[in-house]
Amino acid sequence: MKTALVLIDIQNDYFPGGRMELVGSLEASLRAQEVLAAFRNNGGDIAHIQHLSTRPNATFFLPNTPGAEIHTNVAPLAGETVLVKNFPNSFRGTGLHETLSARQVERIVFAGMMTHMCIDTTVRAGFDLGYKCVLIGDGCATKDLTFRGRTIPANDVNAAYFSALDGMFAEVKSSKEFLAEPSN
Repeated sequence: MKTALVLIDIQNDYFPGGRMELVGSLEASLRAQEVLAAFRNNGGDIAHIQHLSTRPNATFFLPNTPGAEIHTNVAPLAGETVLVKNFPNSFRGTGLHETLSARQVERIVFAGMMTHMCIDTTVRAGFDLGYKCVLIGDGCATKDLTFRGRTIPANDVNAAYFSALDGMFAEVKSSKEFLAEPSN
């Protein structure tokens, strides 16, 4: 089964000093970097997704700013696909599905940021499009959320989303588990 790696929104604004710092962004990028290295070493298909905000009054991922650039830990190499998106779903308006279909990809390995927004939306869309999806849980980061006066810590946000995705929409694995598979 042909597999592709899709790295979603691992961009500078999500890192310390950025406009929308996430909890564990550096650590998640290092796990994503390990998986990226394996794909590069094996000549695998790779797509980087870069979010550029076009919403009025947007505060991060502003076009032509350093914060919108893909982080150096997973920076694309020449020849690797980079697709720009303007919505949480990485398939919406980007050509990602067409790119993967043309390459006869059947399985997608995802890692990236923010778990509760772009990761969740994209993984579910990938499933709906018929892909077998794998999510590298420790290659994802999110932030604390607030709901009705209650703060939900980022680790709990990740756990809730991973538990909802695992089994039906994707297989959630650690980078170590994924890299230990014989085909990787």
